[in-house]
Amino acid sequence: MPSDGTPEPVRPLTPTRRTLLALVGASLAAAPLLRPATASASGTSAAACAPLDDPAKKEIAMKLVSSAENSSLDWKAQYRYIEDIGDGRGYTAGIIGFCSGTGDMLDLVQLYADRKPGNVLAKYLPALRRVNGSDSHSGLDPDFPRDWRTAAQDTVFQQAQNDERDRVYFNPAVQQGKTDRVGTLGQFAYYDAIVMHGDGDDPTSFRNIRARALRSAKPPAQGGAEATWLNAFLDARVWAMRQEEAHSDTSRVDTAQRVFLRDGNLCLDTPLAWKVYGDSFRIG
Repeated sequence: MPSDGTPEPVRPLTPTRRTLLALVGASLAAAPLLRPATASASGTSAAACAPLDDPAKKEIAMKLVSSAENSSLDWKAQYRYIEDIGDGRGYTAGIIGFCSGTGDMLDLVQLYADRKPGNVLAKYLPALRRVNGSDSHSGLDPDFPRDWRTAAQDTVFQQAQNDERDRVYFNPAVQQGKTDRVGTLGQFAYYDAIVMHGDGDDPTSFRNIRARALRSAKPPAQGGAEATWLNAFLDARVWAMRQEEAHSDTSRVDTAQRVFLRDGNLCLDTPLAWKVYGDSFRIG
């Protein structure tokens, strides 16, 4: 959410679920709008749901992702998060897991430099360009993590993280969800998938997860039943997760999103109770 200008509290870094997973183990196709979404088991249709970009629903989405990415509902504390989780993407950092090896961290730091020239991270732009596409730390170590945490106290950097999260991940996922006429839960399922897998051309990208789901079901906009479509999408998402050891634990789908779907909670209404990687969480 946009920063209100108050610096976020800083908390000590602790080992995160991202680290544990790494040890054990980035144009969307617009579907034609054909007919209204199918009603859920509880009688609520997607059209009756507040969209995921409603402020209250977006806050829920941020907490859900943070529970999986950082084992915490305090998503704003993650502005300062940074570590290499050993997944081949270099440093992973910030509220959405911007990576030095996948280009989104470079874009973020460039945006920060555009908005605040001479900031503490600007000097790393040449190194970030060189390491893009690799897991290398060349030109970043040893001080980049420390300087990232320093920058994270700056509300300008916090807002840059928010804006890049929305531009690259949140807004495209919500727009595709609205095009497919899925409710809040479906839009969140899309968002969580694009956060983890990106939306490139590789087989496990968001667009190809959706394409895989289209082999067995149709979204409501194409006349399909919403629950059937979301189950097919989650099946395809689980397949994609299992292609990579670092993402092979699928509990963020199995004991979270799938639970909400079985409950017929297509609007992602509170209270919500779920588990991720064995940890229990609740909102409301």
